Amino acid sequence: MKASLIAAGSLLVALCVNPAFAGDRATKPEAEAMVKKAIEFIKASGTEKAYTEITDRKGQFVDRDLYIVVYDLQGKCLAHGGNAKLVGKDLSDSTDADGKAFVKERMDLAKTKQSFWQEYKFSNPVDKKIEPKETYCERLDDVAVCGGIYKS
Repeated sequence: MKASLIAAGSLLVALCVNPAFAGDRATKPEAEAMVKKAIEFIKASGTEKAYTEITDRKGQFVDRDLYIVVYDLQGKCLAHGGNAKLVGKDLSDSTDADGKAFVKERMDLAKTKQSFWQEYKFSNPVDKKIEPKETYCERLDDVAVCGGIYKS
């Protein structure tokens, strides 16, 4: 009995101290599902309506630390659920904290693959810390629709 209480107490502490255990972070399957949902929404609603919805921080394409971004294949940001100020900007020269040209790499991958995962570092919108991130992307015509997870 005492061992069960200690185990239960340890689990409760882990959940309270480490929010990642409490489901506060998105998972790879959730990122893939969100990207697919966004693609279907773009197809059904058209780009203007869809990109506005994707960029809305309170919209259906933002969930905890998971959000959708859409780039054209030259690196121009068309929609960004994490930072609306980036919409309309050419981000092809953007680098992460380690100097990795992640947008250029993403566009190169999108030109040759229908879907892929990419690793880089990026600011988590929840805690504003630079963290390792994995982003899943699918090409839709001449754009890449992406959503990622933070790994820390």
